[in-house]
Order: sequence, then C-alpha cells, then structure tokens
Amino acid sequence: MSIKVSVIIPVYNAGKYITQCVESLLNQTLQQCEFIFINDGSTDNSREVIERYKELDNRIILINQENQGVSIARNKGLCLATGEYVGFVDADDYIERAMYEVLYNSAKQDDCDVVISNINGEMEGHKVAIRYPFPVDTVLKKEYIDQELLPYFLKTDHLNTAVNKIYKNNIINENDVKFPEKVALGEDGMFNIEFFSNATSMKYINYAGYHYREVTGSATRNIVEKDYFKRAVEVYNMELPQIYTDKVDKVKAHQLKSIKFINSVMSYIYIYFTPSKDVSFSTRYRYVKNMIRNKYVREALPVYCSENYSKLGRYEKAVIDMIRKKSAIGLYCAVAYSRFRSK
Repeated sequence: MSIKVSVIIPVYNAGKYITQCVESLLNQTLQQCEFIFINDGSTDNSREVIERYKELDNRIILINQENQGVSIARNKGLCLATGEYVGFVDADDYIERAMYEVLYNSAKQDDCDVVISNINGEMEGHKVAIRYPFPVDTVLKKEYIDQELLPYFLKTDHLNTAVNKIYKNNIINENDVKFPEKVALGEDGMFNIEFFSNATSMKYINYAGYHYREVTGSATRNIVEKDYFKRAVEVYNMELPQIYTDKVDKVKAHQLKSIKFINSVMSYIYIYFTPSKDVSFSTRYRYVKNMIRNKYVREALPVYCSENYSKLGRYEKAVIDMIRKKSAIGLYCAVAYSRFRSK
C-alpha cells in the first residue's frame, strides 16, 4: 500500500486520552495512512494501550524510547515516515474521521507543499476556535509565503502548531527540516519557519478537523511550574535560520519578535494577577515585578510601543503604561478593574 499521509504521534503519559486518540486515527476515511507512535518513556499504561491496537491494525508503528522530549520524539518519527505527506497529532487530542482525507485531497488538487486548517479546542473549560486571516481555498505562492506567512510566525503564536497542517515529505527530507532539540518552547514555530522558508506553494482551508485539549492544571500553576516567561525570553533571543533572515528584513524581524514578546508579557500579567489558590499572591506579585524589570522587556517595550501603542484599547494602554513605569501595583489594579468590568 502506497502511504499518502504519515501521522507522527509523540506519547508521554497520555493514558487518560490515548484510546480516543488512537481510535480517531484508525477510523480515518483516508485508509492509506501510517501512524507512527513514539512512546517517549511513558510510566503509565500508554504503551500497553498502543500495543493492543497495534495487534489489530498493521498501520500502527510503535517506537519505545527513554524520555527525551517532544522534539526528539517527533524527529524520530520523521526519520521513519514514508508517506507523501506528514501530519502530527498530540496523544491527548483527537481528530475528525475525514480530517486527513480533506487535507490530503486539498493538497493534491493543486500539488501544494503544505495545507493549513483550523483548530477547535477547549482551554480552561472554554471552547476555543482558531481561524486565520489568509485567503481561503487559494493556492498561495512563494511571494505570499515570504511576505505574509513568515512574518506571521514571528508576530504571533497562533499559527505555530504543527498539528493542523500536512507537509510534503520530500521537502522535509531534501532540506533536513527538523524540530530543534534544545528548545523548551517554540519548537513548533521553528520547524514551521524552516519548512515554510523552503515551501513554494500552500493552501489554507476553512475546515476544522482537529480537537485539542488543555489538560494540565490551572493557568497560574502551569505558568509558575513551566516558567513560560523564561521560555518567552529564550524565543525572543533565539537565532533565526539563515534561510529565514535572507527573506525577512532584520529590523522587521526584530519588530515582530518584540510585538510577540510584549503581547506574551501582557497575557502573563493578566494570568498572574487573576486570583489563584495554587500560588500565593506575594509569589505572583514578586514574579510580575521581576518580569517587568527584565532587561529584554525594557528593550522590546519601546519597539512595541512605536509599532502598536496607537492601536491599543484602553485596558491594553493602561497595562503598557504601568509596564513603562515598572509599577506592579498599577498592573494589579488594571487587571482587577478589567476582571470587574468583564463580569
């Protein structure tokens, strides 16, 4: 059987959701798929569940390895993928039955290097739908990719995920496109930047076949335990691939990274100053105080303001003004007022 889509699924302690994930893959209307599960050192029953399904369906490939992280797991999957296109699914998510048939047919219709689709999800108990501001069902060529898509990856995280796309496998292989293995955050974004820098055609379809879950604890606890701000600083300082910097002006790239970084800081401030039983107020207050005094925040802030300040609403302007003044108490008041108004 000629494989049309290789689906790579990194797995780490996903026992609670893995059955739904596996069944959503095996029930795909596009039969010519292979499903490459990389069990990244799970200590729960994830491996046993996948092994049971593997006995029932020979399209499942299972690799077991010591825990090395999602990037290394995905790269292992890429080494094994034989499909014409490659897709990615996270083990605690699931997909619609027709997802890969829809994406594959869309790609083949115009021989596109990559197809982007929408995502439906659930975060903090709320339904979330991610859509994109690109022309729909239109073949977008290299000029559009270079001028619109590549800057978009720096400006926002919305498009960074790999799970709502299929990628032509020969472009991955010919250009040795991989997930960066020493990065704690933003590995999807770097993979996409490298792939799209080498792509010559793409299509965006107004279809949502992917369902993701936010399965960890409260937002405040997550942000403390994983230190997202530290990771955002790493992404802000990350060197971009030369193939990207050859296409996007360095000044423009720095502007976009600054906008994305300060937007992240603003969202972290809101989360930290939302009441939480998991983390004491003094800990959260101290973290915000250190965050707004960070040298990279001070460096990015003027760039952000020159590009964005005039477009902001009243709340966002108040937050930026308080960051400028390094006023943690002012930020606490702004967030409290915003939460009061939104009740």
